[in-house]
Amino acid sequence: MSTSKIGIAIAAPGGAAPDNAALQLGVRRLEQQGFLVHNYYDDDKKFQRFGGTDAGRLAQLNAAAADPEVQIVVALRGSYGMSRLLPQIDFRKMADSGKLFVGYSDFTAFQMPLMKQTGRVSFAGPMMCDDFIRAEPVAYTLNQFWDCLRGPAHTVRGAVVEGGADNPVVDVDGKLWGGNLAMMVSLLGTPYFAPIENGIVFIEDISEHPYRVERMVLQLFYAGALDGQRALVLGDFSGYKLNPMDNGYDFEAMVAYLRQRLPIPVLTGLPFGHIRERATLPYGGMAHLVSEPRGFTLTISDYPVL
Repeated sequence: MSTSKIGIAIAAPGGAAPDNAALQLGVRRLEQQGFLVHNYYDDDKKFQRFGGTDAGRLAQLNAAAADPEVQIVVALRGSYGMSRLLPQIDFRKMADSGKLFVGYSDFTAFQMPLMKQTGRVSFAGPMMCDDFIRAEPVAYTLNQFWDCLRGPAHTVRGAVVEGGADNPVVDVDGKLWGGNLAMMVSLLGTPYFAPIENGIVFIEDISEHPYRVERMVLQLFYAGALDGQRALVLGDFSGYKLNPMDNGYDFEAMVAYLRQRLPIPVLTGLPFGHIRERATLPYGGMAHLVSEPRGFTLTISDYPVL
């Protein structure tokens, strides 16, 4: 893929860069690869834990969307901050810009209302920190990203981890939606939450004990967000610690309970989340999910490409 005419904008709607020197190295690396990089993040203007004041971060997002030389807008990182901006974001202007918006984690709070208000597909995928600034780039993550944006269809394969229970056998179609579980639950009951009818739901999170994951999934279920969905696909849920009080209650026990309780298939093994090797997923793309006991194939189409 030729990169000489591809413009990438960096905006920080959430957290600040943990290492600005590493960020600058990442920018230079992209430039050396032939990309035109417009970095709207200014480390000197970071505020508290954020990539700027609320007004400053909104301005970064608006400037990136308005830049005529930019095709892709990549979030600097997740952490927290998007929720503060939601009432001020003009999602119609974001959609009409034609930009491909990319991020995950906290960025879920942008993707859901963008789809709800405009029908525009965005991308759950890599962010500048730390996917594009690693000393040793992760080939799977970056190949997934560019393969997806090149289109016209994209394939992600998942596999059950060793020792995990078999997945149910399914063959379903539906629009793909979901994201970071905590962010999804934080939007429940707000004008920004919108399940996609007859969709395929993907979720991930970091440092959330299995009981908290179960509780949040049940909250989605009790709120009706999972009604009519074709499947629930679990990505990575690492970073937690079990303790003696769990008494055998672990991630597998939680998944087993959800499979008994929910009226839709629950699959594990999606390579997505706060991990090095991360798939790119078009949020709102049309997906075909085919599962066997130890793995599955997710094929997505009908989404904007470069």
